[in-house]
Amino acid sequence: MNGPAHQDVVIAGGGMVGISLALSLRQRLPVGTRILLVESFPLPAADDSTAAFSPSFDSRSTALSYASCLIYQQLGIWPDLEPGACPISSIHVSEQGRFGSTLMQASDYSWPALGYVVENAWLGQILVQALHRSDIETLSPARVSDALAIDSGMLLTLDDGDQLQASLLVVADGADSALRQALGIEAREQHYEQHALIANIGHASAHQGCAYERFTEQGPLAMLPLLPTADSAGRSALVWSLAPALAAELQECPEREFLQRLQQEFGYRLGRLQRLGQRHSYPLSLVQAEEQARSGVVVMGNAAHSLHPVAGQGFNLALRDVARLAELLAQAVAAGRAPGELSVLQAYCEQQAQDQERTTVFSDRLPGLFMQRDPALALLRDIGLFALDLSPALKRQFVRHTAGVAASSEYRDVQP
Repeated sequence: MNGPAHQDVVIAGGGMVGISLALSLRQRLPVGTRILLVESFPLPAADDSTAAFSPSFDSRSTALSYASCLIYQQLGIWPDLEPGACPISSIHVSEQGRFGSTLMQASDYSWPALGYVVENAWLGQILVQALHRSDIETLSPARVSDALAIDSGMLLTLDDGDQLQASLLVVADGADSALRQALGIEAREQHYEQHALIANIGHASAHQGCAYERFTEQGPLAMLPLLPTADSAGRSALVWSLAPALAAELQECPEREFLQRLQQEFGYRLGRLQRLGQRHSYPLSLVQAEEQARSGVVVMGNAAHSLHPVAGQGFNLALRDVARLAELLAQAVAAGRAPGELSVLQAYCEQQAQDQERTTVFSDRLPGLFMQRDPALALLRDIGLFALDLSPALKRQFVRHTAGVAASSEYRDVQP
């Protein structure tokens, strides 16, 4: 009687992080390496729907850092992704009611852009079509419901009762990961007592590729440039961190009132705000897994670390994790080692620890720094923003950090 089927790597979670990892592993690991992606929702079928894609006014978006664009270039999918990506040519940072501000521009560093804003529907389509063009196996809809350590790696149980073996199990099923919990991996959760209110905004003036990060008394407010639609030439994605009661109020108030209140907080940098898309909100928390690696198991994406959305660092950090893990697994397999070997996974954790710590601390503390109303601290913030604007070396260091190119020796030659 045959035992459970064996896979070299099983990725539990077929979202953007899971598919990106599968594609990275397929590119780096030897032909014949068995990679299985398990996703609880049905994956779209293979077709040419990307050719007919047009931006939607209400679609949700993701900001890709410059380092993330380099990762997708290395995977060979950036040429397909770029037509649906809006370049961020500059980033303007300011605080409501204060005189300090700073402007970072891609042209100062001879970069094509500081990053790009991509609609999730477009990014998802490009990733799925690349997945279908590969020989990566998929199970969808399906879910890994349990996992048990065995001598050869992990024995996995699917939600239909079927079992399979894997040398390495990658847990990438989200911040509320049921599989992480089933494995007994605890997660620290810090509630920010804020909700993120997101919506797309139509405005009278062109954004010129400028992303705005404005710190208000209620919380950080970001307006990210989006590609135009057939019925809206000026369009930006709003991400506004607010107290839960205020977020609920603004989510339900009439469109005209919402735009008036947003205009009062944001100002007229984009002209008059004219149109409001569908509004969504979700509670904000910092979630960090107590363990990211065991023998035969690695935790990735939001299951490993879910961050505050300020500066859009969460998905970009996850992509850098993906690139590092794929690189180390390729080296290990080339040396005749198993993908799930504990020392290999520990090396991944050690090499990513500084990037994860720096990015997490930045995303965690920045909103709190600007929420404090102490006048002396406000003056220091003004001075800090001015210093950033007046010091090319300091600004260059800050840009490299936010763009993700300061996190790895792989990008040391990337300017600025």
